[in-house]
Amino acid sequence: MIKTLFKNVLVVVNSSEASIHAVQYGILLAKLYKCNVKVVYVVDTATIKRLTLTKFLVQEESEECEKRLIEDGERYLKYAENIAASKGIKIETQIRKGSVCAEVVAAANEIESELILLGGFQKAASDSRDVISSSYRQILLEAHCSVLVVKEENIENLYKMA
Repeated sequence: MIKTLFKNVLVVVNSSEASIHAVQYGILLAKLYKCNVKVVYVVDTATIKRLTLTKFLVQEESEECEKRLIEDGERYLKYAENIAASKGIKIETQIRKGSVCAEVVAAANEIESELILLGGFQKAASDSRDVISSSYRQILLEAHCSVLVVKEENIENLYKMA
């Protein structure tokens, strides 16, 4: 008997529309394949700390920046819960703090994820090529499971039909 390809799926959400598409894709996977979905938002405190140490940010600015990112994360995760619930799917959500790559890989390992979903890449302003962030590049290299970049152009329509 063949083993299912994925039982646990981790979705990375940030402030991009592409990451919301990844959430929608994860919800569709849960609906179609009865898998568990966890959505994480990582507050990149590693970068904030680096910017503070190099005096680019003063301590008060870094604290305010982290606070705003946590508030953003809570909003995005609540939105993910709401759109999942609208399709009859229960998801788990979590805010994590640290390096984006390290926290995503750790979260995937904790739930024994067989798949990580990332939002599609952003177009470079100067040309039409897709640009991958350094965090996503690291995740692709360091993850112990498959990583899928959601670039489905029609995901919103598919999500609405489900």
